[in-house]
Amino acid sequence: MLFTLKKVIGGLMLPLPLLLLMMAAGIALLWCSRFQKSGKLLVSISWLLLALLSLQPVADRLLKPIEQRYPTWHGSQRVEYVVVLGGGYTWNPAWAPSSNLINNSLPRLTEGIRLWRENPSATLIFTGAAAKTNPVSTAEAGARVAESLGVPREQIVVLDRPKDTEEEAAAVKARIGDAPFLLVTSASHLPRAMIFFQRAGLNPLPAPANQLAIESPLNPWEKALPSPFWLMHSDRVGYETLGRLWQWLKGSSAEPGQQ
Repeated sequence: MLFTLKKVIGGLMLPLPLLLLMMAAGIALLWCSRFQKSGKLLVSISWLLLALLSLQPVADRLLKPIEQRYPTWHGSQRVEYVVVLGGGYTWNPAWAPSSNLINNSLPRLTEGIRLWRENPSATLIFTGAAAKTNPVSTAEAGARVAESLGVPREQIVVLDRPKDTEEEAAAVKARIGDAPFLLVTSASHLPRAMIFFQRAGLNPLPAPANQLAIESPLNPWEKALPSPFWLMHSDRVGYETLGRLWQWLKGSSAEPGQQ
């Protein structure tokens, strides 16, 4: 119940739902009350924020500091495990396997496979529980896609009980102990994930995937026009900011040794 409540409240506090709620409140004031100035102010502010957060220079400037904490892994250290954290997914057997990995999950998986190919004797671990209405877990969905891309099933481990990052860290600790491993997740999620894994007594090697904040050249109109693509980048900022706030509320916001 607490997990569902956390997801619902957190979801409503992300940029798009929050700004739509602000707009709705402003419209309600304009139509159903005498507080016309307050209604106009709410609508105007929420519209302006939505427009700004949908622009590439704004969205990526907010996202870049979160993503740049850890560079792409090109190290030579040998590892026994490559751990890929779960993300968005569905499971439709009629689709191409990789189509079932939504948003952040597919880039995480492809980076995990790249790192596994550099450590071909390693075990590839996928984490993440099943959505309530789906008989296949996010971990199992990742495993099936990896298998379809040539990873032998006997070198795949599925940890399909954890519902969030903190539980994923505990499950990995129980499974591999102190063995060296690469931790693969989205670049924006990795700083928060590292804290959970270090607090579980693990020493993961950070391996970011799914970098989104663009620094390379773009067409002028791509920077000037609002787009849901850039709004998604702002959404990641909001999601990770709320995640760090939740860590702070639980007393686990700082990395070990920093308290």
